[in-house]
Amino acid sequence: MEQQTRFDGLTDNEVKFIANRDSFYIASIGENRFPYIQHRGGPKGFMKAIDPLTLGFVDFSGNRQYISVGNLLTHPHVSLFLMDYPHQTRLKIYAKAEIIELADRPDLFEQLDPNGYKHRPERMMLLHVEAFDWNCPQHITPRYTTDEISAILAPKYEYIAQLEAEVARLRAG
Repeated sequence: MEQQTRFDGLTDNEVKFIANRDSFYIASIGENRFPYIQHRGGPKGFMKAIDPLTLGFVDFSGNRQYISVGNLLTHPHVSLFLMDYPHQTRLKIYAKAEIIELADRPDLFEQLDPNGYKHRPERMMLLHVEAFDWNCPQHITPRYTTDEISAILAPKYEYIAQLEAEVARLRAG
């Protein structure tokens, strides 16, 4: 990734991948020169591609430590890991972060605010993408959300319900 000499921006493949994520990991650098990694989550698609070189998201109220936000004030370069555990896929992104106050860009807030999601917005972040790369899936253990497991099991539950209804009819007849 560090050797990359040409970057035309995110393709439709990356944009679709990002739109299907409900979380990501962001690494920033502190005043102590150590990396700090934080998990950010929200509804699926809460981070949006504004254009091929810019991602953005509403920063929700959380644990109120503000470590990443503080780091970004002096060291805006970040690394992101976006994981798709069921498909054993990982996207790495290098970006320069920009903190945007809610009152400064109501138009951007309207574009980034996740509809129907209960949250307390504190600020917005724009991520100016400088490079990205897909990682090897070899050691990514598949993990599934409750919704993903429910979708996988739905046909089996439906089949069981049909069998139980048939057994009930046969017993009654």
